[in-house]
Amino acid sequence: MRFPSFSILLRSLALSATLLTAGALHAQALPPGVRLGMSAEELQAALPAAERVPRPQRLGGGLVGSWRAAPVEMAGLLFEPTFFFAASELRRVEYVASAQSTPDGGSAAFAALVQWGRGVFGNELASRDPGSAYAAWASNDTDIYVQQQAGDPRRASVRLVYKARQLRDGSEL
Repeated sequence: MRFPSFSILLRSLALSATLLTAGALHAQALPPGVRLGMSAEELQAALPAAERVPRPQRLGGGLVGSWRAAPVEMAGLLFEPTFFFAASELRRVEYVASAQSTPDGGSAAFAALVQWGRGVFGNELASRDPGSAYAAWASNDTDIYVQQQAGDPRRASVRLVYKARQLRDGSEL
């Protein structure tokens, strides 16, 4: 029995890692034609398969998660995108994946998304506490963050969020 040479094995591993990373990272950008600030009609034109959410999720600041698109595979997990509007503008896009069935509670997916963020946006602002981890970046008028919830295996999840930056002046502090 003949074993592959060490260099062939290393090249195979490198190619596998590259393909895994490429597969994991192709979807982190907003879908083609989607941009924060667009209207629901523009979202529908950019994503014809997008559909209204039967029970919209409501967040602070008047954000309503009223549209969703087909799930997207990233970093080995299936993420469900939800599009949040306020004042008739797209202000937030959330990709959420359950990590309940993963042995690591989504840690590998979180790490892959953080690596992607570093490559695209530079060093992150990070925090970690028991059961959760968070990494955030700012790019122009957009805030981007990745969050992992792994404290309770029944609720383990990974979230990637793009949101319109809200700058406040000193009078609002």
